[in-house]
Amino acid sequence: MKPLNRQFLSTKSYPTKIMQFGSGNFLRGFIDWQIEHLNKTTPLNAGISIIRPRPVNYNDSLNLNDQDGLYTTLVRGLNEQGEVVEDIQVIECVNEEIPIYEAFEQYLALATNPELKIIFSNTTEAGIEFISSDKLTDAPAKAFPAKLTQWLFKRFKHFNGSAESGLMIIPCELIDYNGEKLKEIVLQYSTLWDLGADFESWLHSANHFCSTLVDRIVPGFPYGEEEKLQDKLGYADDFLVAAEYFHFLVIQGPESLNQLLCLDNTSLNIRVVEDIYPYKQRKVAILNGAHTALVPLAYMAGIDSVGEAMNDALFENYIHNIIFDEIIPTLDLPKDELQGFALDVIKRFKNPYIHHLLLSIALNSMTKVETRILPQLCKYVETYNKVPNLMAHAIAAQIYLYSGMRDGQTIALSDNPKWLELMRTGWQAFNQGTQSLEALVVDVLSAKWQWQRDLTEITGLVALVNHILVEFLNNGVRDTLAKALEE
Repeated sequence: MKPLNRQFLSTKSYPTKIMQFGSGNFLRGFIDWQIEHLNKTTPLNAGISIIRPRPVNYNDSLNLNDQDGLYTTLVRGLNEQGEVVEDIQVIECVNEEIPIYEAFEQYLALATNPELKIIFSNTTEAGIEFISSDKLTDAPAKAFPAKLTQWLFKRFKHFNGSAESGLMIIPCELIDYNGEKLKEIVLQYSTLWDLGADFESWLHSANHFCSTLVDRIVPGFPYGEEEKLQDKLGYADDFLVAAEYFHFLVIQGPESLNQLLCLDNTSLNIRVVEDIYPYKQRKVAILNGAHTALVPLAYMAGIDSVGEAMNDALFENYIHNIIFDEIIPTLDLPKDELQGFALDVIKRFKNPYIHHLLLSIALNSMTKVETRILPQLCKYVETYNKVPNLMAHAIAAQIYLYSGMRDGQTIALSDNPKWLELMRTGWQAFNQGTQSLEALVVDVLSAKWQWQRDLTEITGLVALVNHILVEFLNNGVRDTLAKALEE
């Protein structure tokens, strides 16, 4: 089978206008895919130099240069009409991949390119860190923000601190206000290395560190489909990346970014906003919250994956009702935006190409309940002066899941050891008849070390969660939930 390269396919080349830290599946299936679309549909005309931020592992030394920067995206899922769609395209906008530990001077040379105006990154959540032992003279420094500071200082000196040499720096790491955090650490390195007040002034005045919200599931290489896809494509591609149909990118940045990225007339789901918070709240509450609510209920009803649950009318109905009746009323964005996003979420849950095991999503579930369900529960109580019934079912199911048994089989739970011990001893005491079920509910809801407040103070919550748990034990999850949805 022929390899994918520029001799095999006649492709267009683009001037390097973007530098990207990271060559992983997510950036290639999300950011680079969007740049490719903008190149084809707008005047953007931007090529990307990818920086490999870690040393090359010579047991796995493939890089995109082996394919002349080319690779294939395989986008699959349900479209706006709920139809199964598949889109295959070759991504041509990557000009090179530079292994920074092996080609540090080539990396620094990019700082002298006046056309380069944008930096993207995804170095994992742990990548935005400060390592005090890093030095300006390292080739390169260890931490990603230190590597970036070395490059920015080179650019500052080369262009004599001109305003025109500033950049849009757009991190995609999954931490809150990632742009602000990255800027804070770059400034720490500037102080540590004594780079001067003029450099820091240039960082503030000429550059924008833009926080982001990124949203797309990118499973990566579609293992198990290699032969079928090679026959379909007519070439071999070691960097083929599969992604879901849905995509959403929110950038907290200046209006000028719309012009720089040529976003004014694009069909891409990208927004440049003053504050990402409402969109983060929407994603956490609707997408993540519905996920977290679904997991224990469906799993304890004998279902193993999100897709299986969404093909079950009972759980599809539950997800629709909890989102539209209990979650959306607690959020501040325009109702039509929230409803549109919710319908997209439901289609994403139904995507036949994404196989999400419920027990995998259940990892560290109690922390997820705190961040994804509790804020909406409290806001609902504050607004309507009553406990949201379907959220209470999710919390009761969470406690039921942590009984550690399903159909006589042990559940492989993974969470904070403090939670696991509290649940183990509580359920053991209940099963032995030395503690009531309500006492266990009180122990869980009064855990200030997790919830940052005593949830037993919410009027009616203990009684409702306890009642639902009793129903689960006596009648099963399915019948209990069906009755709740009829009310």
